[in-house]
Amino acid sequence: MEIKSLFYHCNINVTNLERSIAFYEQALGLKEVKRKEAADGSFVLVYLSDGTSPFLLELTWLRDHPQAYELGENESHLCYRVAGDYDAIREYHKSHGWVCFENHDMGLYFINDPDDYWIEILPMK
Repeated sequence: MEIKSLFYHCNINVTNLERSIAFYEQALGLKEVKRKEAADGSFVLVYLSDGTSPFLLELTWLRDHPQAYELGENESHLCYRVAGDYDAIREYHKSHGWVCFENHDMGLYFINDPDDYWIEILPMK
């Protein structure tokens, strides 16, 4: 059997939804495109899009989980390619204190979001 699929979204849980939405908009230009709220207020799902690809980043806020999430050794990560002046974008990320790791030999760096999820940043080419 051959299965064909389309990568639709990746979910991460966040402790402060508005702070995370603001981070992803400022750091990567993602915009909210859909939201689902539980009738009892127990959770909120927010889907962010880059406006180009069909991939969505789903942010999940859980009312009954106010503490930080255990991220293990933080080996799992998201990766985004950015268009434009890569060095200027890195400096912008640095100026906000978001850069948490750089590998100049490989030509990449990582930023971390408010919940300490790591995001790899690569140039578009």
